[in-house]
Amino acid sequence: MSAYSSTFRSGEPSLPDLLRNINLGKIQLPDFQRGWVWDDDHIRSLIASVSLAYPIGAVMLLQTGGDGAHFMPRPVEGVVLNNAQAPELLILDGQQRMTSLYLALLSGMPVPTKTEKGQRIDRFYYLDIKRCLNPEEDRLDAVISLSSDRKITSDFGRKVELDVGIPEKEYELDMFPVASVFDPAAWRRGYQKKYRHDDAKLDMFDAFDSQIIERFQQYRVPTIELLRETPKEAVCQVFEKVNTGGVTLTVFELMTATFAADNFNLRLDWERREDALHVYQVLHGIDATALLTAVTLLSSYKRNQQTGSPVSCKRKDVLKLRLEDYNCYANQIQTGLVRAAKLLTREKVFDSKSLPYTTQQVPLSAMCAVLGDRFEEEPVKQKLARWFWCGVFGELYGGANESRFAFDLPEVLAWINGGEEPRTIKDASFSPTRLLSLQTRNSAAYKGLMVLLTKGEGSRDFLSGDTIELNTYFDEAVDIHHIFPRSFCEALGINGQLMNCSVNKAPLTARTNRIIGGNAPSVYLSSLERNHNIACEKMDEILRSHQISPVFLRADDFPSFLRNRATQLLDLIEGATGKAVPGRDSEETVTAFGGPLIAQ
Repeated sequence: MSAYSSTFRSGEPSLPDLLRNINLGKIQLPDFQRGWVWDDDHIRSLIASVSLAYPIGAVMLLQTGGDGAHFMPRPVEGVVLNNAQAPELLILDGQQRMTSLYLALLSGMPVPTKTEKGQRIDRFYYLDIKRCLNPEEDRLDAVISLSSDRKITSDFGRKVELDVGIPEKEYELDMFPVASVFDPAAWRRGYQKKYRHDDAKLDMFDAFDSQIIERFQQYRVPTIELLRETPKEAVCQVFEKVNTGGVTLTVFELMTATFAADNFNLRLDWERREDALHVYQVLHGIDATALLTAVTLLSSYKRNQQTGSPVSCKRKDVLKLRLEDYNCYANQIQTGLVRAAKLLTREKVFDSKSLPYTTQQVPLSAMCAVLGDRFEEEPVKQKLARWFWCGVFGELYGGANESRFAFDLPEVLAWINGGEEPRTIKDASFSPTRLLSLQTRNSAAYKGLMVLLTKGEGSRDFLSGDTIELNTYFDEAVDIHHIFPRSFCEALGINGQLMNCSVNKAPLTARTNRIIGGNAPSVYLSSLERNHNIACEKMDEILRSHQISPVFLRADDFPSFLRNRATQLLDLIEGATGKAVPGRDSEETVTAFGGPLIAQ
């Protein structure tokens, strides 16, 4: 294909030819197309439009063969092929329309569809001849949908309103089956035989034949054919832009269809890997697309080491992933993910709910795969952990991440081998006032902060004294709760941002939170100690495991508590990232917290 030649051609084949080629398997679907979903009302409306010669939109097709995109084909729903038939064209856009018309007009079988409420039904479609010829009638009302026994009933099936179960009934009620539009001769003979002495009936059918049946037979469908040399990424982009459902295809769906063309079942392969990976709760967020991205990243890195080509794992790169590369690196990535889970668990990230960024597992798994047994070395784990926390508190993995994946992998590996710090560590920065806007689990930094609190002494529960790690292991209902209760803060006039910020939150069991209720800290601490035999010194020890000063909490001194705990939380962040938090005594910080956040 020259640089200036077209990537497509247009045509206008007849509807009968299109549907017959679908029936023969010459036109099929790429395997990534989702199933047929149109309901009964949509089908009736489509038949009505064709009967009026109204346009139903263009159909986009892709030529098969050549050096362009290769996808596993599958027949249109309802088509039965006795032998494997290699298609000449694949439907990219128009599946719902072509499938509906094929099933209703050519398959000869009841159409498996659904009501507008989603109930599964089987339907035959008829045209009411008299209504079709009446210009005052809405054509949609002339398209009759009947159950598989060709009846319309009421009163829960006890009363038959219409019955065309045999041809004689069809003739009698002037109900023409749309399945006969392309070959009406037999039906016409039966109708003419019945009414051979009734000129009015015969004239009516002649009018129906010329005005309605011929419209179906002569109906032409505009088509756009993408030429067989069209590259896969272009096909995918075009599909997503024209797809009337507006549903973006996942990389996994596309690659499943691509690998299937080489007799490899990617879906089955992923399901096996998924079972093995999801044994680890922290890996529950890893899906098939993440696995493919990680495999592409590792493959690209290996190629970079050999040829110097750029490291990249963007969508277009995943779509170019070769089956041989997948087979080479998928097991290494799976092992890398298990090692990543081990590192995250060591950092007290126990499940996907508490994991700040699922996306960060993609480059981490590739790093672990390249490192191999070196992963077990303590200095290596320390550097990986520091990179992880810099990504979390720098909030660097919240948007499009493929470019960061691409430089993280080689840069972190080079750093582990004695090179300079990677960009993710250099870019990471945390503002003290960010502690005030971290208020829910929607923020990765909020999750990360709550995880850091479980390290060290383990954020021990106020009531049981057990670490949050132990409570989580035994499936206690642990969540993040207020330290100074909301109702108490509201009574003091403390503003919502300060009341709900991360500084006033701690991981506690649901039972402990119920005991705290809306009481002042001095009240609920006294109650816990008195009613549950907890020594004052023991409670102070528990509070300090949350980076809470017992003095300020017992005095119900929210401002001092806020500054003191914020200072300790920033110390935790500095320890995890290995970087100083700037601005701890800036004017902005002093204004927000009522003083600097520097340890005394």
